[in-house]
Amino acid sequence: MSNYPKPDGPTLRAIYEKAARIQFNDERVIKEIKAGKLVMPFYSTRGQEIIPAAISVSLTDDDYVNTIYRGGHDQIAKGFPLPDYWAEIAGRVTGACKGKGGPMHLTYPAKGIMVTTGIVGSTAPIANGLAWAAKLEGKGRVTIANFGDGAANIGAVHEAMNMAALWQLPVIFVCQNNAYAEHTSMARSTRVDSYAKRAAGYAMEGIRVDGNDPDEMYGAARWAIDRARAGEGPTFIEATTFRFNGHLIGEAGGYMDKELYAASQTRDPMPILRRRLVDQGIAAAGELDALDASIRAEIDAAVQAAYAADYPDPSELKVDVLVDAIA
Repeated sequence: MSNYPKPDGPTLRAIYEKAARIQFNDERVIKEIKAGKLVMPFYSTRGQEIIPAAISVSLTDDDYVNTIYRGGHDQIAKGFPLPDYWAEIAGRVTGACKGKGGPMHLTYPAKGIMVTTGIVGSTAPIANGLAWAAKLEGKGRVTIANFGDGAANIGAVHEAMNMAALWQLPVIFVCQNNAYAEHTSMARSTRVDSYAKRAAGYAMEGIRVDGNDPDEMYGAARWAIDRARAGEGPTFIEATTFRFNGHLIGEAGGYMDKELYAASQTRDPMPILRRRLVDQGIAAAGELDALDASIRAEIDAAVQAAYAADYPDPSELKVDVLVDAIA
């Protein structure tokens, strides 16, 4: 990693702000579900905050991001407005998709958040389509295809990697390896010890990094994004991490390796990054306290606005589902 870019102080602070917004939002969603105010499937990303935060500081609104049902962190990091986010997951008409997409299909094209999908592995071929359009457009846009370690074993991901390499597409495949594909460990689903090794089979650059380390994550992402913008083709990044909750909220995660889980709790990336900012003089503790409070207030305002909004009228049920005519 020594040859990759390093984040400076302001960049580390920006990563922290994005990651804190992800963490606090995730915790608030869980709180609302447990209080019975939200009825929805929710796939927590607690523990994985650094990955999208460190990627998104090198992206613009014009760049594309695709993600999966466990993708709230990718969406928030890319700039999904919290009022639109909360109204959507609460099924309100003021949501980004008029309350009809829900948590599984959050979309906000104005910020480049193009697809959230519930189909494992499908972000990769969709990303290729966006990347091909960006290549034809010639304005330097890049596409991020996010997926988990389980999706890395799906055929569509391999097909997409092959075509991306063949066509030299400006796409970065980000495998967020959180140790479990639903309830199945990596050791029980593949013989390889690193998904990044597979990139060589497609003549593609492959990198394995600690996804909880902002230096490593930022460096790999920035390097991959810069080379994609320069027309040098795709990159596969395996970002190792660990999710602190079960597959979805309401499931205890009893299948997780107890020692691995306990170790992960001692390496929570959020307090580690916070201490670093303070110890290195990048930000004072009081400054970060004020930042945290403002983020929580922002989330609270979005939650209250969402609950105050109306549900979609039944007449909206079939609107935007089918195309009436194609000229």
